[in-house]
Amino acid sequence: MYEDMTYETIIGRMLDRVPNGLDKREGSLIYTALSAAAAEMQVMYIEFDTILKETFAETASRENLIRRAAERGMEPSPATNAVFKAVADPESVTVELGQRFRLGIYYYTVTKIIGNGIYQLTCETAGTVGNRQVGRLVPVETISGLTSIELTDLLIPGEDEEDTEAFRKTYINSFMEKSFSGNRKDYLDKTNGIPGVGATKITRAWNGPSTVKLTILDSNYNKASDLLIQTVQDAMDPAMSGNGDGLAPIDHVVTVDTAEEIKIQMKCTLEYESSYEEEDLKAQIKEAAESYLKELRASWEGLGDHGCVVRISQIEARILALEGIYDIKNTQINGAAENLELNKNQIPVYGGIEIDSRS
Repeated sequence: MYEDMTYETIIGRMLDRVPNGLDKREGSLIYTALSAAAAEMQVMYIEFDTILKETFAETASRENLIRRAAERGMEPSPATNAVFKAVADPESVTVELGQRFRLGIYYYTVTKIIGNGIYQLTCETAGTVGNRQVGRLVPVETISGLTSIELTDLLIPGEDEEDTEAFRKTYINSFMEKSFSGNRKDYLDKTNGIPGVGATKITRAWNGPSTVKLTILDSNYNKASDLLIQTVQDAMDPAMSGNGDGLAPIDHVVTVDTAEEIKIQMKCTLEYESSYEEEDLKAQIKEAAESYLKELRASWEGLGDHGCVVRISQIEARILALEGIYDIKNTQINGAAENLELNKNQIPVYGGIEIDSRS
């Protein structure tokens, strides 16, 4: 707003107010006195501009955006820790709660003993970096009788701290749609606010009056684990009684489940460079297809009562964008040469590709 208020503009306006009969050339007493004031006024206008930007949520820096949002009782979601399933060998070995293990540069702590050599471990480093590790663990302290212990499954993904632009959008959207106890916005806010949950669909009166079904995905937009489902169930309505013991309103009987995975198996005829091996192409196509399917899963919540549509045109476009591929035709999804429409409680996952002989 004040970008035009430069030093030159300010001192020019000040000199214009000095009578012409006085010496106001550069280096004169009047010019020297006014130049110092003009420099300070330029700094003042720069600060005015900063204050204006920091006043409004749309342009505020992260620090002042958090201060503004705090007035509505809002704050960025903090980083959370990934939770894994680990399997010990032999299963009869005793691994105590709180014992620590290392995999690469990350450390993990036993937080629950499931039984039969199966444990729940939490990554000590918060954020999505903790989601990437699976494999054999090294105990920090010697455990008698332990032959090996290995991380096998990611149960609850870790999440990074909510970034500035995502939080800005959340704050601004809070004025657009009001959250009241038991309405759709309230359920979405509470469920998606549970660590590890990335998306939620709500089915009202799915099993009679006052029943609510929450269908969730994890924060990687994959099918939720049993542990995450139970965590959300315990938070919302632990006994599924409607007594109001959780976050759900009294008389709302809440059931939590996850989406059904539908494997997307593709078949196509490709024309590609002779120097490429088919298996190398399949690896590249898998990466491109998984990226597209994750985009669909990320949009799943916003589709409401509709499901994802896996489009042949999109698959072909992603494959054609790969280096070395000249043409694609005869593309099929799950045996049909047409788009695949899923229902609202289904999500697409990569199921492989069959490449016909090169044309």
